[in-house]
Amino acid sequence: MSLIPGALANLLLAPSAVDRDADARELSEIFTDLAADPATRTLVLWRGRLVLDGDAVRLSPADIATGQSTLVYLGRTIADSPSLSAGTRVVLVIATDDVALAIEPDEEKWVSFRSAAPLVGEPYSSLMIEAAALSNWHLSSAFCPRCGSATEPESAGWARRCVACNNQIFPRTDPAVIVLVLDDDDRLLLGSNILWPEGRYSLLAGFVEAGESLEQAVVREIFEEAGVRVDSPQYLGSQAWPFPRSIMLGFSARVAPGQNPAGIEPDGLEIVDLRWLSRAELRAEAGTLLLPGSTSIARALIEHWLAADGGPSLDEAAKSAR
Repeated sequence: MSLIPGALANLLLAPSAVDRDADARELSEIFTDLAADPATRTLVLWRGRLVLDGDAVRLSPADIATGQSTLVYLGRTIADSPSLSAGTRVVLVIATDDVALAIEPDEEKWVSFRSAAPLVGEPYSSLMIEAAALSNWHLSSAFCPRCGSATEPESAGWARRCVACNNQIFPRTDPAVIVLVLDDDDRLLLGSNILWPEGRYSLLAGFVEAGESLEQAVVREIFEEAGVRVDSPQYLGSQAWPFPRSIMLGFSARVAPGQNPAGIEPDGLEIVDLRWLSRAELRAEAGTLLLPGSTSIARALIEHWLAADGGPSLDEAAKSAR
């Protein structure tokens, strides 16, 4: 089986639907200009949640009262959508309690990113991912990492500056590898995390450590979590994953020569169970196993491997098992 970069186009791996319009971030009156434009829309996030209108993220007019909320210019939409014209400029409002509840007082209508992700299409997906990552960064960066003093937003919300030592800080992304591990029989390795409910399985993953290449991280993580060496890491694609500020880098890897697949052993700290599954075995259990959600890179990697024999997808297999 050949796994090649670009093979995961069915996921949110296509070009972003938002032009981030970076040059505009340094305009001194950017938010004044945006507020004066009746076409500008605001995406309001409150405690990491947002409001949906059907299959779209609710975008409010620019003249809403934002109070002490933090503002970030997200950029311009690139293409027309049913409810949003191409070129629409969008501002993220990281809302305070009073601002959020004035916009939507019913707290049950505020839904999490994870709940919203499978329901919305573009450009809302791109806007939502960008907004979640920036909101998480702002909420965790109120104080300077150098001297501990307060920081204030600048560059249209894409930087913060310390009021005491003038240190400027920027949003950071934490890289993590997620790996489609295969043995010589083309079986897939799935693991169950200690924090998950019984029966939930996914691919093994972990953060890249300081001074480590992506390929080194693949080999280390699989050995640490499953006790088996792998080789031939092959990059497949990536997905922004703002929980709180990650990017998932998808790889495939093979069990290294001389390694016994039967010798896998969960580390007991993060991973409590490991299983090798053939395509037939995974399809047979598709209706009972709790597998990664449809919007995740883990699911896309699994589906890509599964499709190599021309058989049904996980959803199709689960339906036929009912």
